Amino acid sequence: MDIVLALVAAFLFALGLVLQERAASEGSADDVGAGFLVRLVREPVWLLGFAAQGLGFAAQATALAIGRMVIVQPMLVATIVFALPIARVVTKRQIRRVEWIGALVVTGGLAALLVVSKTDEGSDDASLGVWLTVGGACIGIALVLFLLARGRSPALRAGLLGTASGILFGFAAALTKTAMSRFDEGILEVVSAWQLYALVVVSIAAFWLQQAALQTGALSAAVASGMAFDPLSSIPLGIIIFSEQLQEGAFGITVSLLALAITLLGLVLLARAKGAEPPVGTRLAPAPAPG
Repeated sequence: MDIVLALVAAFLFALGLVLQERAASEGSADDVGAGFLVRLVREPVWLLGFAAQGLGFAAQATALAIGRMVIVQPMLVATIVFALPIARVVTKRQIRRVEWIGALVVTGGLAALLVVSKTDEGSDDASLGVWLTVGGACIGIALVLFLLARGRSPALRAGLLGTASGILFGFAAALTKTAMSRFDEGILEVVSAWQLYALVVVSIAAFWLQQAALQTGALSAAVASGMAFDPLSSIPLGIIIFSEQLQEGAFGITVSLLALAITLLGLVLLARAKGAEPPVGTRLAPAPAPG
């Protein structure tokens, strides 16, 4: 059931990303201040994408509550696979053969990962020291990537910002898993836990970086980098924080890493593809603001 919910979340995330990219890419790629988000929330198309993302998060949170982070998070890589046909319909993008090949490679890598993955579960929490160490590392890396993205080309800027958002979303997934695990103890346990409030702050930062990446208009680079580094960060986070495992033994670990490498290869093909841009002359006009 956790795998099904993860794939549903991936589809909803893909729908939300495509709709949000349509609205976000109409502005200047260098404008990532408060006015940037104010403009976006006035776009009906962006709000529709935000609603889809919200439903996707609900599905993801449920999957994390009943499943393992090292399996649920890699399934979200399917977001980029779903994004291709959705973008073809919504924004009339020309999808090239290399992008379809990349999508098939991603799908094959995820399927292989599921076949060889363990079913053992880990814990639902860790010590405060572990949380502070891991969280500080994730936030620090994201900050460096944000600073490096300034003044870069659209594709590179999208990749750097997408990577930063992916790392923070991976950390947010860990916080989500712990917060959701407390529901069995009652709602008071959930609202009194510091992880819930840390989740809100980290999610806002990750979401802002994601929108800044989408604003560049390089959809493939933005989504592929975010979808690559979300599971890439989630796997070590799941192992360090929750003592989860992909496999036991040298052979099982090797096969799991190979499956992840295949998945990342597909994401590289998607990120390098040029077909993410809409045909010349078909750039959609921004949706009119209410009123």
